[in-house]
Amino acid sequence: MTQQIAPFLMFEGQAEEAMRFYVSAVPSSRIERIERYGSGEEGAEGSVKLAHFTLSGRTFMCIDSPASHAFTFTPSISLFLTCDTPEEVDEIFGKLSQGGGILMPLDAYPFSPRFGWCNDRFGVSWQVTVPTMENF
Repeated sequence: MTQQIAPFLMFEGQAEEAMRFYVSAVPSSRIERIERYGSGEEGAEGSVKLAHFTLSGRTFMCIDSPASHAFTFTPSISLFLTCDTPEEVDEIFGKLSQGGGILMPLDAYPFSPRFGWCNDRFGVSWQVTVPTMENF
């Protein structure tokens, strides 16, 4: 069996909204499938029991947790998105940071000619960059 690793995002009622937002913000992305909680199951009826989606060809999974929890996402783990052009960085970063918080503003840094780091409105942390030749 081939081992696979996929980021797994746990929300409390916003999984579908977040997933649809990410798919709209990142090119070459789509929702693969959504399984929903039914009547009488432990999650809220109609909420996301398990979903699979791809962002730029990478598989992600998400759920709406049926249990309330005292934790959320943290910037210590972030999604690192490498774009082809500085303009693409600006566009995607603008979408992802809207309603969230900026950790490092869009700018040129010693490690990238165009980079920004933000938390989106769901609390997920994103680093968006265009690489330098040294990064290849």
